[in-house]
Amino acid sequence: MSSVDSGGSVKTRLIASIAVGAAVVLGTTGCNILAPQATTIDYSASDGINVPAQSGPLAVRNALIVANEDGTVGNFVAAIVNDTTDAQTLRIEVGQGSSAVRSSVNVAAGRTLSLGDYTDGVEPLRLDGIEAVPGSTVPVYFQSGDGEGALMQVPVLDGALAYLSPLAPTATPSPSLTTVPTATPTPTPSATPSS
Repeated sequence: MSSVDSGGSVKTRLIASIAVGAAVVLGTTGCNILAPQATTIDYSASDGINVPAQSGPLAVRNALIVANEDGTVGNFVAAIVNDTTDAQTLRIEVGQGSSAVRSSVNVAAGRTLSLGDYTDGVEPLRLDGIEAVPGSTVPVYFQSGDGEGALMQVPVLDGALAYLSPLAPTATPSPSLTTVPTATPTPTPSATPSS
């Protein structure tokens, strides 16, 4: 009888250890079934924001505005990527309604235009007459090609940090660099872009 008990006892222990092992494995991996993985979530890893693809064929990366203290003049800074085989135009509208500041930037086929990259001689896009106080966000509508466009809240910073100080707006743009058109308010009201 003792040999039967020891055999049944071994089987019981084996089954119990397998059950405990399965419970531990399920308990430690069960969170991955319910919780999203942080590495699969897109986010902007810098001070600026990335504009979603619905804005059009141009990819806008790390978009931000570096403004003066009262927020009336700012420099729009971003990397604009054109992966297409045609030149594309990015239309931006800063603010909404009749006080919106509108401008556009042309990007050649297969090129990246880095607004504010002074090493390439490209100035930021100067925005006069905006209402963008440093520390806030401002609505900016982005649209290119046949994209539906995207309305994003773009962060507004000042030139207090060393790496942003060259991007802060000055009284007048530097004439020695390749200039991008200056954006000014347009007097005609426009429809509010859909988000």
